[in-house]
Amino acid sequence: MNLNDTITAISTPIGEGGISVIRISGEMSFDITEKIFFKDRLRNRSFNISDESSHTIHFGYIFDEENLVDEGLISIFKNPNSYTGEDVIEISSHGGYYISQKIIKILLDNGARHAEPGEFTKRAFLNGKIDLSQAEAVADLINSKTGIAHSSSIKQLEGSLSNFVKETRQDIINITSLVELELDFAEEGLEFVKKDEIKSKIEILNSKLEKIVSTYITGKVIREGVRLVIAGKPNSGKSSLFNYLLKTNRAIVSEIAGTTRDYIEENIIINGLLFNLIDTAGLRISSDQIESEGIKRSHKKIEEADLILYLIDSSEKEKLKKEDLEYFKKNFDVKKTILVFTKSDLCKDIPGKDKSLSVIDISLLKDESVEILKQAMIEKTNFNKIN
Repeated sequence: MNLNDTITAISTPIGEGGISVIRISGEMSFDITEKIFFKDRLRNRSFNISDESSHTIHFGYIFDEENLVDEGLISIFKNPNSYTGEDVIEISSHGGYYISQKIIKILLDNGARHAEPGEFTKRAFLNGKIDLSQAEAVADLINSKTGIAHSSSIKQLEGSLSNFVKETRQDIINITSLVELELDFAEEGLEFVKKDEIKSKIEILNSKLEKIVSTYITGKVIREGVRLVIAGKPNSGKSSLFNYLLKTNRAIVSEIAGTTRDYIEENIIINGLLFNLIDTAGLRISSDQIESEGIKRSHKKIEEADLILYLIDSSEKEKLKKEDLEYFKKNFDVKKTILVFTKSDLCKDIPGKDKSLSVIDISLLKDESVEILKQAMIEKTNFNKIN
């Protein structure tokens, strides 16, 4: 990778807006900016960035040769005190697709090149401004959808994981040094450190490593959300619950079996945790080719799910409810599934309740029953422990 060239890119989302920010980084960033940025409209007052202090903002005019493109601000960041560790300029122009692209073209014509995706952060890493875990945290921070994900990314960006790695590395060096010391003087019968002490240090280190490894699943849930699949036989109330949780009529609800022929996916935040909510086609054997394909996709989503709500209609005949319950026990992993008996206002006789199953009775006519279900969903993900 060539770190001697100068790169540029639009840092704000492309489209119409009040402001667009264009970043330039590299050893030619000041020279290129001086060619296009002037302090007055007549281009009489040239702008010498080297004479200005770092971390200052200046108003002026951007030109393409003799043609005025825009008026705006430039922010100066002199190396090594910048995000990338290089000389950096940020141009704040008026938002708009044409203006942004025009300024980018002018910068390219004057010696810059398009930055690759993530290249500013890559340069920050290569120049020693951040380490790999912090670089990863930048992407997580940008993509965070909840307060919990944001907080987690901020901690990693501030170096929480980096500090753990440094401390662990030092612990390993210390333990290795003690072991080598014992080996060097073993034949002389000298004992500098008791073996039990070394063993204790290794056990403590091993415990710390196991703890950090166990946070992988937690971190994945925080960053990406919980893949929650609503499954069940046709007309068990899947789409109704899906719509109720979203507070909108996203899925079609009908008494006709097989209305949902493909999965529908939406995001919802409950108690600060992101759920990727998926409504699936009713599970049954169907001669309809389209519905059969939808059921096949439903099974795939169920396999990929982090959490499943399996719905059984309480108002069904007892025989059908018991058959449905047996189907559930035979085909679903109870460790990641909550059994939900819907329409509980229509029937009080719920079969097959035992302590080995997570069972919730709900009625969409009773808000409190859905709130109990939400809490059960949180507990099933162990999010209370995370939080």
